[in-house]
Amino acid sequence: MRIAKLFILASLLVAAAACAPKQQEAADPSVFDVIFSRKSVRSYTDQPVSDQQVEQMLRAAMAAPTGMNVQPWRFVVVRDQAVKEALAGPRGGMIAQAPVVFVVCGETTLMRKPWGQPDAEEEEVANGNWSLDCSAAAENLLLAAEALGLGAVWTAAYPYEDRVKPVREALGLPDNVTPLCVIPCGYPAGDDQPKDKWKPENIHYDKW
Repeated sequence: MRIAKLFILASLLVAAAACAPKQQEAADPSVFDVIFSRKSVRSYTDQPVSDQQVEQMLRAAMAAPTGMNVQPWRFVVVRDQAVKEALAGPRGGMIAQAPVVFVVCGETTLMRKPWGQPDAEEEEVANGNWSLDCSAAAENLLLAAEALGLGAVWTAAYPYEDRVKPVREALGLPDNVTPLCVIPCGYPAGDDQPKDKWKPENIHYDKW
């Protein structure tokens, strides 16, 4: 009898736990592992990066936040050696050496309806947030590369016209698409280590 009562009590406790509101689960520590282990990798082996890995990184990039859900990012995936060498220019051989290169670009003007006028015709408007949105996408791509055991590095194009122009010419970009950065990617050839950038003195609480 006592065992039966204990069994009933245990069943009630299990049912109550199932019905109770769930507490917010702690973040997966692997997310922090990836963030804190990300580093700039500038030399790569000749091991190829698969199409599946490329798609995973692009999916991660497109999961980034974007103002008003505009999603101005555009990506050029480069494997052709001649195009990689054209992109490399004065920045050195790491772009030419990488098995795959991502060029993160943004639409600087968009065809949109005026804000608050859903029945109006679309018009061309400047997109002042494109570089912010594309920066978030580029960081997601870099973190995805780290999670996949790959190495990558952000090399800036925008806002330096002497870097933007050769990238634009090498890829044949339209006038309203500007390259933000070039990201060579591959399996690391060395033993690059992440930098500890934690500086409490850079933090202010409530006021400066």
